[in-house]
Amino acid sequence: MRAVVITSRGGPEVLQVQDVEDPVVGDDEVLIKVEATALNRADTVQRKGLYTPPKGASPYPGLECSGTVLTVGKSVALWKVGDQVHGGSSGIGTFAIQIAKHLGIRVFVTAGSEEKLAACKNLGADVCINYKTEDFVARVKEETGGKGVDVILDNVGGPYLQKNLDSLGMDGRLFIIGFMGGAATEVNLSCLLARRLTVQAAGLRNRSLENKAKIVAEVKKHVWPAIAAGKVKPIVYKAFPLSEAAEAHRLMEGSSHVGKILLIP
Repeated sequence: MRAVVITSRGGPEVLQVQDVEDPVVGDDEVLIKVEATALNRADTVQRKGLYTPPKGASPYPGLECSGTVLTVGKSVALWKVGDQVHGGSSGIGTFAIQIAKHLGIRVFVTAGSEEKLAACKNLGADVCINYKTEDFVARVKEETGGKGVDVILDNVGGPYLQKNLDSLGMDGRLFIIGFMGGAATEVNLSCLLARRLTVQAAGLRNRSLENKAKIVAEVKKHVWPAIAAGKVKPIVYKAFPLSEAAEAHRLMEGSSHVGKILLIP
């Protein structure tokens, strides 16, 4: 089996494609012939040595893939050899816009370029704010009649925390899924009590297999029908051969893309 190997902590140049041992399939696991894998911000953090895989997990970067089931463990009932499987088929932002619009929700987005805002608008976003040229808190208040929004999905972290809290309305919820801008900040917590706000972080990698299975079942029930009906579509920005994994990492860290960056074996 070929895999992208992190040869040492560092920049994209530490990535090398190497022949590695084939994985051993456990009783409750499946082996997938990967047709494509997509980069994730966590892959770049793992490359730097800041995101250690949990015990028993693969040491190789790559949290998302699509392909065909080659082998199933003896305890597996849901999947069979030959099944096509998909994981993380579109970027969080582009997916969130589409599924929210499918559910009839008014969508606000922030981005740092007019090109990205135009892409979000084409996907259905209602209010598109350039955070480099506008105060997005003021714009949110203006667009909502001073009430604020109900839910915010944030992957920036520290620098946005106070602004996000200030943008939420009564009983608003902030979901943090990443720290692209940093993990440390200073914040005034009084708004949490005043508006009964909820701050929650979400991640998949450190969850139990049982919890992951529950999430997959919920996605299959509530999300997959929208994908099957063509209401939500994967947005692919660019595909690279596996041998150009370092270049793909550089593109992701440059943050100029809209949608997923794929690696093709």
